[in-house]
Amino acid sequence: MEKKKLSKEQYRILREKGTEPAFSGAYYDTKKEGMYHCAGCDAVLFSSKDKFDSSTGWPSYTRARGNSVETREDFSHGMRRMEALCKKCGGHLGHVFDDGPMEGEHATGKRFCINSAALNLEEKE
Repeated sequence: MEKKKLSKEQYRILREKGTEPAFSGAYYDTKKEGMYHCAGCDAVLFSSKDKFDSSTGWPSYTRARGNSVETREDFSHGMRRMEALCKKCGGHLGHVFDDGPMEGEHATGKRFCINSAALNLEEKE
C-alpha cells in the first residue's frame, strides 16, 4: 500500500520498521474476537484465538495464520532478535520471542509481539 493510503504511524511502523510505545496501541488489551489483517496489504495474519496477555504493552499472539508471517534476524538497536514481517507485502509487524505460553490449547512457546498500527481487526459477527 502506498504511503498516501497508510496513516503516518502505519507508514513509520510498516515501511520504516518503527515501534509504537508500549501500552499505546489500539489492540494491546482488546478482547474482541476476529481476525487481524495487515494494515499494509490486508493479508490475514493472526486470529484472536491465538492472542494472549503478555503484559508487555503490545498485542501478543502464539502463532501466525498459515504462512502469513515470515521472520528474519534483526540486529538493530544493539540486540539480536527475530523480526516478524508480513509475507505478502514485507511490512514490519514487530518481533518474535521464545517466551510465549508453554501450556494450554494454543501453546507454542512463541510470542509474536506485534505493533497495533500494523494491524486492522476484522471483528467476528
